[in-house]
Amino acid sequence: MREMLEDMFGNEPLDPTEAARRNMRPNLRKRFYQVATVGAGTPYSLLLDGRPVKTPAGNALAAPAHPLAQAIAAEWDAQGERIDPAAMPLTRLANTIIDGVAPNAEPVRQDIAKYLGSDLLCYRASRPEGLVARQAQHWDPILGWAREAHGARFVLSEGVMFVAQPQAAVAAACAAIPSDPWRLGAVSLITTLTGSALIALAVAAGQLGEDDAWAAAHVDEDWNMDFWGRDELAMQRRAARFADMQAAGMVLRLV
Repeated sequence: MREMLEDMFGNEPLDPTEAARRNMRPNLRKRFYQVATVGAGTPYSLLLDGRPVKTPAGNALAAPAHPLAQAIAAEWDAQGERIDPAAMPLTRLANTIIDGVAPNAEPVRQDIAKYLGSDLLCYRASRPEGLVARQAQHWDPILGWAREAHGARFVLSEGVMFVAQPQAAVAAACAAIPSDPWRLGAVSLITTLTGSALIALAVAAGQLGEDDAWAAAHVDEDWNMDFWGRDELAMQRRAARFADMQAAGMVLRLV
């Protein structure tokens, strides 16, 4: 079974963005089990027809919270005649966390910290006025939360020219990065999906839901689509990324 799962899901890389990209490649295997259940005890293992499942790296596919394990099992139960990894964002994220984040958390933490040094929310448009207003509407409350909750005062800039953030602000925000590997992996995935560690930390703190976080991350893109229309293929890719976002949000709520 492990070889089959490794073939379907691959060896999950540490970077959740690359993990998501790799798992978008179709490699549909025939369903080989009848029912997915959750084992007793902590952590809660995924069982296929009563047999424990291994991650691509050979670790037990198990979650620290029973509701999360149930949600992972539900993904497997929802599969049809073929198993589609692209339709299993929780399983993919669990593999990444178990195989990549848990044994080597510090590089993940450092990657999130790098985003804080040049966070999306700090780079503002100078025009048109409608876009300026929309950025302020979605982004200012998140920056205000970082300032009030963590004492992190970030500097804003117009355009794309790099602006160095105060070390005190970055350090204060870094202190909010979770240490738990499951929450850390979820925050890392949201960071790479949105381009903003501040958005990810706000979701982790319960300040933003996935829908609001996704809207904040796509202010510029949505503004352009209002004028130039939507590309259906791009929207399909965006929907797939949002499914990953929802999986990360579920991890943060349940762990």
